[in-house]
Amino acid sequence: MLSTLLPFLGACLLVAMSPGPSTVLIIRNSLRSRRAGQMTVLGNETGVFIWGVVAAFGLTALLAASQLAYDVLRFGGAAVLIVFGVQALRTARRGGGFEASDDEGDPDPRRQGKAEREHIPGRRAYRAGLLLNLANPKAAIFAMSFLPQFVPQGAPQLPLMVTLAAAWAVFEVGYYSLYVWFVGRLRRVLSRRRVRRRLEQVSGGVLVALGVRLALEG
Repeated sequence: MLSTLLPFLGACLLVAMSPGPSTVLIIRNSLRSRRAGQMTVLGNETGVFIWGVVAAFGLTALLAASQLAYDVLRFGGAAVLIVFGVQALRTARRGGGFEASDDEGDPDPRRQGKAEREHIPGRRAYRAGLLLNLANPKAAIFAMSFLPQFVPQGAPQLPLMVTLAAAWAVFEVGYYSLYVWFVGRLRRVLSRRRVRRRLEQVSGGVLVALGVRLALEG
């Protein structure tokens, strides 16, 4: 198992280092609060694990084989990306969001109350991360092609693939938590109105572009 796990985790690192829509969303929500960023990570990795389990049962093969099923998920995923991107662009248009707020609390009750209103609720951030991952047909197809490569010949495929899916999700929770921590350390700078507005414009534009690209793919 160790001889399988080490190269698998190395491959997981390379996968996590490739930026995608989830990375953009995690960074964007981390600007609101560490909790929002972390819950986005947990939602995204729940999606990773679900797709891994689905791949273990061979159900993603149906998605790969059915053009109609793939197209339905593709257009749904494109719509999700575009909606998230438009939300970011609207936030930028309103002035770039809110000034930084500290998760540990603010001694001024007026600022503390304002910070609570500005933060994205944890459940909403979790749902956003989960929805973005589950709406991505590429994530499903990738899980189907990625996980079986690390199942040794003759090994029980189903339990091993589920175990690898869990290890993949846990590994990425740790990896993306570093993003949340790093953004948290720089939030005072990144959340300045002008900087935040530019970041919202960039993230919104990237999400909309990825959504349009996904919708137009053959």
